Amino acid sequence: MRRASPVVGRLAPSPTGLLHLGHARTFLCAFWSARAAGGRVLLRMEDLDAPRVRPGMIDAALRDLAWLGLEWDAAPLVQSHGLPRLQAAVAELVRRGATYPCVCSRAEVRRALSAPQAGEVEPRYPGTCRERFPSLEAAERRAGRAAGLRFRVPDGEVEIRDAFAPPARYDVARDSGDFVVSKRDHTPAYQLAVVVDDAFQGVTEVLRGDDLLPSTARQWHLQRALGLPHPRWIHLPLVVDDAGRRFAKRADDLSLAELRARGVDPRAVVAWAARASGMVVPERVTAAQASAAFALESVPREPVRCDGQTLARLFAARG
Repeated sequence: MRRASPVVGRLAPSPTGLLHLGHARTFLCAFWSARAAGGRVLLRMEDLDAPRVRPGMIDAALRDLAWLGLEWDAAPLVQSHGLPRLQAAVAELVRRGATYPCVCSRAEVRRALSAPQAGEVEPRYPGTCRERFPSLEAAERRAGRAAGLRFRVPDGEVEIRDAFAPPARYDVARDSGDFVVSKRDHTPAYQLAVVVDDAFQGVTEVLRGDDLLPSTARQWHLQRALGLPHPRWIHLPLVVDDAGRRFAKRADDLSLAELRARGVDPRAVVAWAARASGMVVPERVTAAQASAAFALESVPREPVRCDGQTLARLFAARG
């Protein structure tokens, strides 16, 4: 009888700001899910978004994760150190005719839309450059500026079967259009980098917040185009504040560094995250001790509310 392959999960923070309680809960669940299955946990620093990466944030993230008691089973992979690997994947997509050069700025994309949706963060790309240039070099020469590369999204829906979220169908061509895989500074874009490095690290399980669920369809398309396996996806509801607003780095939400500086016992934070994930644990517990209590089917389906009373209890839990 063939034995199932061991689970390989991953923690993948972006060093664009301090980690907060929402990150803590997601990373702990990713750790617990892999460990409860007897699997491995890997760490990757996703630092390709150079304009947003802040000095010292990689070291800060490492301190925060260690403070929570999280462990990983290999040296951390820093994404920017693997640019040749990522650029080789871009070149393979170009070779297969799966990309085309694009010189459009974000402002030009928005102007090209006749009726953008209200509140839309990223407008649908209308395909302005789809058959416009024969090569990247020709695009830059004719436009007189740098060009990126967009992935030719196939028409039709993709069904994403998530291990937690309900099955959903996404039509990327209709909803967002062809998306960038190599930016105009020739840096590989997020969707491409995630797909390539998950495969490179042998990741078989991706547990993350459900705000990233729509990105999964794009990653599915890239995995198919590059002949890479699809991991097991698990998207959990986010941690929100009193007003139901999700925690975010850009909003300067309460950071793990602040909790640590105030002398909060990390075991209390771990216990809060565990209980918010349907686990029965003591008031103070380590990440490793809680692993055996994790069960995906016990995780609540609604967002986790972290209100003032919750924070007050955490602040009172001194180490």
